[in-house]
Amino acid sequence: MAKKEKAKLNKFEKWFRTIRRVERIFYRPLFPYKKHGHTELYDDKPYIFVGNHLSLLDVVVIAMATSKPVHFMAKRELFEKGLMKKFVTKCQCIPVNRDGTDVKAIMQAMKYLKNGESIIIFPEGTRNKSEEIFLPFKSGAAALSIKTRTPIVPVVQVKKIKFLRRSHVMYGEPVEFSEYYDKRLTEEDIQECDKALCEKMLELYNELNEITRKKSKKKNK
Repeated sequence: MAKKEKAKLNKFEKWFRTIRRVERIFYRPLFPYKKHGHTELYDDKPYIFVGNHLSLLDVVVIAMATSKPVHFMAKRELFEKGLMKKFVTKCQCIPVNRDGTDVKAIMQAMKYLKNGESIIIFPEGTRNKSEEIFLPFKSGAAALSIKTRTPIVPVVQVKKIKFLRRSHVMYGEPVEFSEYYDKRLTEEDIQECDKALCEKMLELYNELNEITRKKSKKKNK
């Protein structure tokens, strides 16, 4: 790693240590959440964390899946002005077009992963305000996983994070499409992998939904 890049990474790590202190001291008491599933930290290698998207706060609970710094893909509009511009720049976020066809963003994500760093992707592309469990997934996460040989960690929530109300988060086991690593990918291959990822996340969603349903039923007895 070049000296300049190493210095940049060290600065990034210090910034994330600050964010984690803020999360522990301020965020968690105000937006409490309980972890389910694979609650051990993913610190052994780079990962692609993929989550469903219900609110702007989703990135916090996903980032807590690892104690290491993590880059997340953010819509390009957040880089234009105001406090969000300062925040996403300091977090070294990856600006991306909402349609998911941003080649530059994919190249930047690949660079981070090959450098041993992790990233966060919301495959729905925007917040889900519909009655559907997930919005249609945009291609990218599975193909990126295959090209960089990086495991995907699915993270799922059932309900939107709310102030002073406990939410629940399910962290899944790593998903790898290793059977495609030495294969020339076709559009059909990518679609198949995207579908498999979506199905895995739906499985986790249903599992978490059942857990929260039982907790709610027990609480109301």
